[in-house]
Amino acid sequence: MSKLVCFFVLISQADAQIQFNWDKLAAKSVEKVDVSLEGPVLALATMFLSDKGDESKIKNMVRGLKGVYVKSFTFDKDGQYTEADLAEIRAQVKAPEWSRIVDMQEKHESSAIYLKYDGKQTQGVVVVSAEPRELTVVQIIGPIDPSMLSDLGGNLGIPRMHMGSKPKTTKKDD
Repeated sequence: MSKLVCFFVLISQADAQIQFNWDKLAAKSVEKVDVSLEGPVLALATMFLSDKGDESKIKNMVRGLKGVYVKSFTFDKDGQYTEADLAEIRAQVKAPEWSRIVDMQEKHESSAIYLKYDGKQTQGVVVVSAEPRELTVVQIIGPIDPSMLSDLGGNLGIPRMHMGSKPKTTKKDD
């Protein structure tokens, strides 16, 4: 009997949202984005996408998903969230269930992408992007092709996020 209970607990955790005191961050933020699309609401959201071009690819990709969750906070000054906050979020997407496939660290910014893979297909993706005055966590539950992640940016409340170093500007001589 206890093995059966453990099995159902593990299954329920596989599709669980990241748990965090988001209200704590919202209270300090000047701007907040909170998107929760799941089940019928997620299916309804795809009805607003075209059957042509890039929107058609996104529509097909989203059809098999169980949930899309976005939490994004913009702050008016640095230090409104801590490394401990980030550690609490990242602790929920660790091995063996999750694999970190991207880890970018710059002086004052970090971005990471975590994948949940069942041996056959990707079952979830979490993106954590932290800048001094902005923190964004995107969680996608369900089968998704990781190469399509950039196509989701700007759709379904998922912000466009640029992974990689910012391009360096050069000063032109007159």
